[in-house]
Amino acid sequence: MSRLERLPEDLVAPVDDGACDHLPGLRLPALALPATTGPSVDLSSLPGLTVLYAYPRTGQPDQPLPTDWDVIPGARGCTPQSCAFRDHHAELAAAGARVFGLSTQDTAYQTEAAGRLHLPFPLLSDAEGGLARALNLPTFQVDGMTLLRRVTLILHDGVIQKVFYPVFPPDQNAAQVLAWLAENNFAAAIS
Repeated sequence: MSRLERLPEDLVAPVDDGACDHLPGLRLPALALPATTGPSVDLSSLPGLTVLYAYPRTGQPDQPLPTDWDVIPGARGCTPQSCAFRDHHAELAAAGARVFGLSTQDTAYQTEAAGRLHLPFPLLSDAEGGLARALNLPTFQVDGMTLLRRVTLILHDGVIQKVFYPVFPPDQNAAQVLAWLAENNFAAAIS
């Protein structure tokens, strides 16, 4: 397991600062986001159930992490979170959900990460910040970069049904999403 796949034991947990309280019930804007699998994706137009997990940035094994990355609450854990969604992808698909990851990294960077991590779903790029601005998603600054804070949205027909924020620990987020879908009988309710 690489250093990017392991979470430090003393990882700083984020606190709920209310930055996502406005999201439940919002319709996503019509916005085409570049995808690692080819054509751009407009999340607002997708029918049915969609899980969108937003994360700060996927690290690369041969590159240093951003300054003080391990002490920024909620920053560390993008690779473990993506790997968890990969490992639970079949269960999420069986529940009727399509999965997308979202970061402000460009598509070329994301394509390398998706291939290296063997992700069976697309990563979407919000490098221009259009979706983050439209939804007023929480962000933070490090090393001159504006990055998304970790948040996971469950959408139905382009409308936000459930918000997971803050997400901690990130490697448990996919399991949390599956548990919420089961507890709320969400897939059966929309069939």
